[in-house]
Amino acid sequence: HSVAFSPDGRRIASGSYDGTVRLWDAASGGELAVLRGHGWWVFSVAFSPEGETLVSGSMDSTVRLWRVSDGALLRTLEGHTDQVCSVAFSPDGQTVASGSMDRTIRLWRVSDGTLLRRIWSTNEVMSVAFSPDGKTLASGSWGQAVQLWRVSDGALMRSLGGHTDMVASVAFSPDGQTLASGSWDETIRLWRVSDGSLLHKLE
Repeated sequence: HSVAFSPDGRRIASGSYDGTVRLWDAASGGELAVLRGHGWWVFSVAFSPEGETLVSGSMDSTVRLWRVSDGALLRTLEGHTDQVCSVAFSPDGQTVASGSMDRTIRLWRVSDGTLLRRIWSTNEVMSVAFSPDGKTLASGSWGQAVQLWRVSDGALMRSLGGHTDMVASVAFSPDGQTLASGSWDETIRLWRVSDGSLLHKLE
């Protein structure tokens, strides 16, 4: 259901409906490790910026942190009351964001697993992404909305309307000025982050 390259490009992580997270050698395709612990489907995986830690989110409502070098489970982050659809590391690697069908986004401190903030969304959260400067979090939801949140206090900065079906994926451009959203309405939309204006609709 989800794949991610490590920052150095040497490993690939995959999250599967078989309940496992797996690490693969990108050059040879060989399996390096099988990470077991989630009790159900794994929907999302992401590497930390330095590549030493992996985060995963699952239908079992938990977020898990794994050590990449040996596949050890470092921490289980509990609190969501429904499936975790998306996880993302902040650019500095100190925070993990998780978006859930329980209509919350949660921000966790990686070092000790402390819940830093709970952000309430009006709809089920399908995707989360940090801006490159780490100050803004984007989310896509079941309720067709793309929303921008201020990381420092969880305030809603902007809601971008236009999609007519669930928004399944959001991603920032490398310069942080543009946000892309992919939806079940069969469009991709590009938004200007500074004012929320629609730049392009790709059909």
